[in-house]
Amino acid sequence: MSVKVYECDYKESKGWRDREVKLAIIGECMIELSNCDSELYKLNYGGDTLNTAIYLSRSGGDVEYVTALSDDSFSSKMLSLWQEEGVGVKHVKKLKNSVPGLYLIENASNGERCFHYWRSNSPAKYLLEKFPETLNEIKDYDAIFLSGITLSIYSEPTRQALYDFLTEFRMRGGKVIFDNNYRARNWLSFSEASKAFNQIMNLTDLALLSMEDEVSLYGEHSMEYCIERWLKCGVSEVVIKNGASGILAANKDGRFEFDVPNVVEPVDTTAAGDSFNGAFLAAKARGESLEKCIRAGQFCAAQVIMYKGAIIPKSISLRGA
Repeated sequence: MSVKVYECDYKESKGWRDREVKLAIIGECMIELSNCDSELYKLNYGGDTLNTAIYLSRSGGDVEYVTALSDDSFSSKMLSLWQEEGVGVKHVKKLKNSVPGLYLIENASNGERCFHYWRSNSPAKYLLEKFPETLNEIKDYDAIFLSGITLSIYSEPTRQALYDFLTEFRMRGGKVIFDNNYRARNWLSFSEASKAFNQIMNLTDLALLSMEDEVSLYGEHSMEYCIERWLKCGVSEVVIKNGASGILAANKDGRFEFDVPNVVEPVDTTAAGDSFNGAFLAAKARGESLEKCIRAGQFCAAQVIMYKGAIIPKSISLRGA
C-alpha cells in the first residue's frame, strides 16, 4: 500500500460539519436481471445512486433517497428493501399506473459488464415534473448527491430547474456531490450530454469520477488534465477512480495518489464505483481523513465485485481492519 503526495504534506480532514451530516441522494432504482446460470437470470433491484445509498448505509452513514416509484408490487418490494437497509424513504414519491425501469446485466469472462435498459416511462423520470415540491423538501440538507445517469433521465427543462435549485442550494451553504456515470445510450445526443456535464461541473463541490467515463465523454486524456479541468470549474475536491491503476485525488491541501492495496479478480464489476462512493461518503461524514475515506471505498468495492449483481448479501462485511 502506498500514498504518493504532491505539492504539500497531507493534512487531516475535519469533516464537513461538527454535527451529523444530512445527505440526500437523487436518482432512480430499477428492476435488475443478472445472469446466474446459462440462460437463467436472477431478479433484484439496483441503480447507480440507489447502490451508493445502500452501501453508504451499510457503511454506517445516514442517507435519504429521493426518487419516484409506482403503486405496483415491484415498487412496494423496493420500498421495503430500502427500509430494511436503513435508507430513508420520506422523499420517495408514488406515480400511479406506471412501472419502474428494468436493466439486464451481461458479463464478460473478466467480470466487465454490459447493461441493457428498458426505462422509457419509469416514474423516476417524472419526479421533478410531477412532484416539484420535492426540491423544496431537501433544500436544508447539508449535501446532495447525484450522478450523470440522474441527469440523463430528465428532460432539458427539468435539468435546468435542477441546476437552478442547486445554485441556490450552494448559496445557502449546501454541498453538491457528483458522480460522472456516463451512459451514451441514455442521451439523445453527444452534444446534449456534453452540455449537461459542463453545467453540472460548475455546480459541484465534490466530484467522484470514473476515469473510464471521463474518457468516454471527453476523449483520451491524462488524469492530471482531468483534475485540472474540474478544479478550474470551482470543484473543491476531486477523486478519480481508475480501476486497478489506483486513485488520484486533489483538494485544497494538494494532490494525492493512492494505489490499490489488494487487486482482486472480479466476478462482476457492477456497482464497483457506486459502492466506493457509499463507503467513501460514510467515512467522510464521520470526519475521517482523505486516505481513510479512500481506503474505506476501495475495501467496499473490492468486496462488491466478487459477487453477481449490484447489491451483495448483507452478511458480507464492508469494513476493513
